[in-house]
Amino acid sequence: MRLKEFLSVRGIDFISVNVLEDPAGLAELQALGVRSVPVLSRGSNFIFGQSTREIVTFLGLQEKSGPQLSPTELQARLDKFMTAAIALLPLMPYEKLHIHVPGRPRSYRALAFHLFRVVSAFLDAERGTTLEQAAFREEPAPDADMASVAAYGAAVQKSFRAWWIDGDTSATRTLPTYYGPQSLHELLERTTWHSGQHVRQWMMLLEREGVSHPRPLVEADFAGLPMPKNVWDG
Repeated sequence: MRLKEFLSVRGIDFISVNVLEDPAGLAELQALGVRSVPVLSRGSNFIFGQSTREIVTFLGLQEKSGPQLSPTELQARLDKFMTAAIALLPLMPYEKLHIHVPGRPRSYRALAFHLFRVVSAFLDAERGTTLEQAAFREEPAPDADMASVAAYGAAVQKSFRAWWIDGDTSATRTLPTYYGPQSLHELLERTTWHSGQHVRQWMMLLEREGVSHPRPLVEADFAGLPMPKNVWDG
């Protein structure tokens, strides 16, 4: 769930600043010494808005936080999301891949790559490499077609399945991220809904471009995950 949505549904008053469009907001962010978003701040105190558990603690909310689904359930969901993406990506016509998604300077091509890069970054963190925000900004080749991106996705899925069978899947194991140490359980949940949200978006993009598809994912596939309410921001 996005930080703004998390606050809104709880009736918490806040001021939202788009640092890409507001120079004063960018200056405020720089004054805090922060170089990535989303950030939740109170005066000079701040946290990154990536962990629901940390947001609840920072705001002093009296509510349960943390993943609803078990690691086993999350693994199965994420595997299903990747399987759906591998089947859906090649349906998009090549000549459409340069088009930007609604509300963001991100092409269809970049979105398709990103939904698997999210999982690859999780696997890097699982191996001990600190998860940096820059990992999510990596781009595919500018002329990549969806067959090649789907092949990349299949390789990521194969690595993910191998990790689940042979790796250390202890839910409480701590993984390093740019927003602080996170339990494997928490980071797996974030990776699952993050990738799933982009597959959800891809289904809508296909429909937007008049491409019919079997809709391999339905609302029940997202149950128990902190999914954003909207398919697209705003």
